[in-house]
Amino acid sequence: MDKVRIHGGRKLSGTVEVGGSKNAALPILIGSILAEGTSKFTRVPNLQDVRTTLKLLSFLGLEIKNDLAHNRVSIDASKLTGYEAPYDLVRTMRASVVVLGPLLARYGKAKVSLPGGCAIGARPINFHLEGLKKLGALIELEGGYVIATAPKGGRLTGGRVAFDFPSVGATENVMMAAALAQGESLLENCAREPEIVDLARALRAMGAQIEGEGSETIRIQGKPSLQACDYEIMGDRIETGTYLAAGFGTGGSVKTVGLAPEFLEAVLVKFEESGAKIVRGKNTIELISQGAPKGVDITTLPYPGFPTDMQAQFMAVMCIAQGTSTIRETIFENRFMHVPELSRLGADITVRGNTAIIRGTPVLRGAPLMATDLRASASLVLGGLFAQGETVVNRIYHLDRGYENMELKLKNLGAKIEREK
Repeated sequence: MDKVRIHGGRKLSGTVEVGGSKNAALPILIGSILAEGTSKFTRVPNLQDVRTTLKLLSFLGLEIKNDLAHNRVSIDASKLTGYEAPYDLVRTMRASVVVLGPLLARYGKAKVSLPGGCAIGARPINFHLEGLKKLGALIELEGGYVIATAPKGGRLTGGRVAFDFPSVGATENVMMAAALAQGESLLENCAREPEIVDLARALRAMGAQIEGEGSETIRIQGKPSLQACDYEIMGDRIETGTYLAAGFGTGGSVKTVGLAPEFLEAVLVKFEESGAKIVRGKNTIELISQGAPKGVDITTLPYPGFPTDMQAQFMAVMCIAQGTSTIRETIFENRFMHVPELSRLGADITVRGNTAIIRGTPVLRGAPLMATDLRASASLVLGGLFAQGETVVNRIYHLDRGYENMELKLKNLGAKIEREK
């Protein structure tokens, strides 16, 4: 069982270069299904979810040249031979359900396994399916699979899609399907996350006609075909926020390189409210600690609100803050699984429904911990860095789904951390 051993209580300072965004890379790589020829992507993070995505694309017949060691991937979609995403591949990564739209648009049919449950909530895909239906897709559920076909003639038709909720995955799925649909599509109540903007830019590099990304309304004029492109993935805003939190919680100063600060503004404002000094550059962010953090309240919301993927890490900082803070989780119904583990370090946290009340504790003490999901893993590593003594975080393999070389980057900031088998 993978674990990390942390000797906490050390001030972290220095500069860290953040990698490409996993949440942007996955739909962009999947979007290569839409394009004829070989697309070349750079700044692709070398993460387990990316490797799973490439495995799925290879299963569908795409030719993959994998150079993830140098964060580069080439994908030739000219020999697409399959249209089925089986359970064994989809079950390991829920984001793979966004192959549905591109396969349907390019191939005229798709058979994709229902992704099943999730450690942090149900994450229903009904928003995806309803959106695709508005583009003319015929959808059946059979034997645990979504079976989707384009109308007679094999091509989707543009339409108006008004999402009941600004779902990131559903917005991505319908955007990609609409890029090859016949006529114009109008998408309303869209997700506004930076990763949606990055996907739109990548699709535009392939020749798609898209406007309005980053707003609630996206307009897409479908094209008969798209062409391969060269594209660099945006930086990872959650990785960025995690390293800034590590600096803040240890009383240090951390500068991140590789992400424009406007993409993380909701988090930076809360760091400032909690007492940190933030220096914003064009593509850099520097957090300078100015004493112990102060307790502040947050509510997770769709972008541009506070991201749910930073909730657990921010909670770790609030565990050692002066005063009381309240964290309200509105995106997922089961995302406080890190609370019992942080409590083992001595954190004083009470959960009432979707709200956690944290009473700051001056000193945390190291303890053995068990990770449950990706962001919970990061919060427990942070807790170990903030605590006095030794902390061992077990089942740390969750980290590999979202952080590339995390231990090395933390070491470069001054942490004493080792991974063990």
